[in-house]
Amino acid sequence: MRGSLFLSHPAVDYRLRPSLGHMLLWTALLFLAPAVGTRDLPKAVVSLEPPWINVIREDAVTLKCHGASTPGDHSIQWFHNGSSIPTQVQRRYSFNARNTDSGDYRCQTGQTSLSDPVHLGVFSDWLLLQTSSRVFQEGNPIMLRCHSWKNKPLIKITYFHNKKALKFFQQNLNFSIPHANLSHSGEYYCTGFIGRTSYTSESVAIVIQTNLTDSEEAAKVEAEKIVTYSLLSHHDGTEEEAEPPAFQKHL
Repeated sequence: MRGSLFLSHPAVDYRLRPSLGHMLLWTALLFLAPAVGTRDLPKAVVSLEPPWINVIREDAVTLKCHGASTPGDHSIQWFHNGSSIPTQVQRRYSFNARNTDSGDYRCQTGQTSLSDPVHLGVFSDWLLLQTSSRVFQEGNPIMLRCHSWKNKPLIKITYFHNKKALKFFQQNLNFSIPHANLSHSGEYYCTGFIGRTSYTSESVAIVIQTNLTDSEEAAKVEAEKIVTYSLLSHHDGTEEEAEPPAFQKHL
């Protein structure tokens, strides 16, 4: 009995080896498949509705995930400060803001890679200057909103830029700049009355960026001509590089 039992083991083991190898191969392919399949997928995009990146506690906020997915697929993944939100599987993610809701939000659909982060700031204050971004491209519009806690009636509103009054409204809450230019960079805030009490919002730093691709290329060509001429005319001449001052953001 021992002999036959001993001889049967190699036979059984021999028959199992091919299937075990196939199992290991398929397991490896399954682990590799997600990485290969998502490598070249487009990024999802997160947007805010309304578009304000800063809100007051208890404000209604809706985040929306944009990206391709198959019909009927609701397997949207949401992330807050790097942690998954397992209860959220829809494209729209709505909530009344709490202080703990501040932070970065990302999303991903079944046919997209992880989105870039969108930062939401939640504040506890009576008055807040809201903006859709802290960085705008030159030529694009800027919309600012002087917002009161719980949307309490707000009157006699003044918008300020670098401590200089820009515009006074008796009741209008929004202030727009149709075409931003570099001079619009700086610190913005607003003041207003809730009842008979005057309030001032915290400052918001806004930066205007310009796309100088063509101008930079022209300047580079012109600079190269000047340097070439200088080198030909003065073999012992020296060249100095001057770096433009960096814009310091105060957030």
